[in-house]
Amino acid sequence: MGFSRKRTGADGKVRWAAVYRDIRGEVRHAGTWPTKKAADTAWQDAEASVRRGRVGDPSRGRQTFREYVDESWFPHHQIDLTTREKYTYCLDKYIQPFFGPVRMIDILPQHVREWITWAQNEGASAWTIQYCKTSILSSIFTTALNDQVTAIHPCHGVKMPSVPATVRTIVTPEQFDALYKSLPDADTRLLAETDIESGLRWGELTELRVRDVDLTTRIVTVSRKVIEVNKKFHPDGRRFLVVNYPKDKEFRRFKLSTQICRKLAAHIKELGLGPEDLLLARRNQARPPIASASDIAPPEPTFMDPSPSGHRYRHGTISAYSGGKCRCDLCRRAYAEYRAARRNTGKDSPRKPRVVDLDEHIPRNWFRRFVWLPACEAAELGFSPRFHDLRHAHASWLLAGGADLQVVKERLGHGSIVTTQKYLHTLPDADETALDALAQIRMRSRSSSRATAVGKPKRSA
Repeated sequence: MGFSRKRTGADGKVRWAAVYRDIRGEVRHAGTWPTKKAADTAWQDAEASVRRGRVGDPSRGRQTFREYVDESWFPHHQIDLTTREKYTYCLDKYIQPFFGPVRMIDILPQHVREWITWAQNEGASAWTIQYCKTSILSSIFTTALNDQVTAIHPCHGVKMPSVPATVRTIVTPEQFDALYKSLPDADTRLLAETDIESGLRWGELTELRVRDVDLTTRIVTVSRKVIEVNKKFHPDGRRFLVVNYPKDKEFRRFKLSTQICRKLAAHIKELGLGPEDLLLARRNQARPPIASASDIAPPEPTFMDPSPSGHRYRHGTISAYSGGKCRCDLCRRAYAEYRAARRNTGKDSPRKPRVVDLDEHIPRNWFRRFVWLPACEAAELGFSPRFHDLRHAHASWLLAGGADLQVVKERLGHGSIVTTQKYLHTLPDADETALDALAQIRMRSRSSSRATAVGKPKRSA
C-alpha cells in the first residue's frame, strides 16, 4: 500500500512525496505535492494504474536503442533461424548505425523519416528499406510500446519509398527442355524435373526422403524442410537444420505423374536408398588429391585468357590462383607449395584441420553457382531464371492446362488463394484467346460494310 512522506525543504516549507510500489514491489514516486491530501490522491491513482497494468518504469525509456534491442527484444523475439540471420544482418548494416546510440524515449517519427533518407544515401534499395521498417523497426517499437518503454510508435504514419513490382517471366515448356538438356548429369536433371513436376520449394525438395514418396499410389507427403544458415546461428554449430514443418507450418499431400515416379523408382533402386535416405542429395565424394609438380604437364596455352580487367596470368603461379581464380592442377599445386613454404618458415600459422561435413543436403549457393547458372548460360534462354522459378512455372502450367484454382493452391501450399491467382494468364500465349475475341469483334464492322456494299443497287445512267 502507498503512503505520503513528509519532506521539509531548505526554505523550511513542508511538501509531501507520493510513494507506492509497482508490480515487482519496488518503491516508486508519483511526484511531490504541497498538501498531504494531494499526495494521497497521487499515490492512490498510481496504485490504481498499476492494478490496470498501465504503469511502467519511466527510466526504461532512457535506455538506448542498441541496449533495448540487444538485451530485451532480439534475444526473446520468436522467429525462425533464417529470419533471425536476416534480421541480424539488417540490424548491423542499416538500423543500429543510425538508431543505436539514441535513447528509446527520444525516437520520434521525424527520426524514422531521417533514417529512410540516410538508408537511401547508403545505397539501400527501396525493398530493403521497406523490409527493415515493416518487419524489424515496426516490430521493435510495437514491443517497446507494449512494454511501456516508449509512449508512441514512431513508425506509424511514416511513408515508405514505393517498391516497383517486378515483371514475372515464366519458364515455358520449350525453355525448360533446353535447360534440362544443359544440366551436367542425371542427378541434377532428376532434381530439376522433380521440381517442375511437383512445384516444391528448395528446402522441401532437398529434404525429400524415400519414405515421403509412395510409389504405389504416387502420393508425396511434404512435412519437413531443411534450412541453411550460418554456423553461428545454428544451435549445434552446423550448416543445415531440418525443421519438422514446411513454410506455412502445415503438411500437404499431392499426386505425382507416372513418368516421374518411374524415374524416382529407378533412382532409388540404382543407389540402393533406404527409407530414411535423402532422395535428391549431394553424395559425398572425396576431392582428388593435388598432384605433384613432376606429374603435371603444363597446359596449353601457357597463359590464361584475359580477365575482365584485361590481365593475363601464367598458369602455375600465385597470381593465376589468387587474381585469376584459376583452379587447374598446376595453379593449385603452386599455391599449396607457397603456403607450405610459409608455414615451414613460421610466417603463417598452421591452419586448423579441415572438418569434413558429412551432411548430404545440397547447398543452395553451390548449386546455383556451379550447376544452375552454367546450365542457364548454355541453354541461351535470353534471361537467367532462378531455380525457384520452376515452382512458378509448375503453377502457371497447371492453371494454363485448366486445373482448378483451389487444387493448385493446396498443391503448392499457399496460405492464400490470392497468391495462387498471380499465376493466372502468365504464359506468353495466354492472351491468344483474348486477341482472337478482339479480332472477331473488330472484323465484324468490316464484314457489315462489305455486305452493305454488295447488296446496294447500282445507279442507272
